[in-house]
Amino acid sequence: MAGRDEAALEGISLLGNQGTQYAATYTPSILEAFDNKHPYRDYRVKFNCPEFTSLCPITGQPDFATIYIAYIPDLKMVESKSLKLYLFSFRNHGDFHEDCINIIMNDLINLMSPRYIEVWGKFTPRGGISIDPYCNYGRPGTKYEEMASYRMMNHDLYPEKVDNR
Repeated sequence: MAGRDEAALEGISLLGNQGTQYAATYTPSILEAFDNKHPYRDYRVKFNCPEFTSLCPITGQPDFATIYIAYIPDLKMVESKSLKLYLFSFRNHGDFHEDCINIIMNDLINLMSPRYIEVWGKFTPRGGISIDPYCNYGRPGTKYEEMASYRMMNHDLYPEKVDNR
């Protein structure tokens, strides 16, 4: 079984780093990616992040959620420790639940351009109501060749970068 050599791990600086710094503010630049060794195959990667917190932009009170991220990678994949630190950076970020979910998805699209991605937030109820925003991008269940040709024919639908404003 072939592993990854040092050249293949270039750019991965957080994993195994004993001096981890935790960002106190929203920091998308902390996200790191690595090459997908199986870009010829459609497969799903899923993260469950049960300790997400952000702040209500009006009251400043903390909001708690489990964030579910699932994607079908293309050429790049997100490194999990950088994802954990990135999600932690929302701790002092004041935004509505729906905005947080879309920001997370946009940042992951900018990082790795997945074939498909979905982000779902299951926020703890406040005042007797819970909010579970969901967003997705791409088309699930498509083969690599079909998706690549679809992107080429519809390049206006797939911008290089997504603006979080």
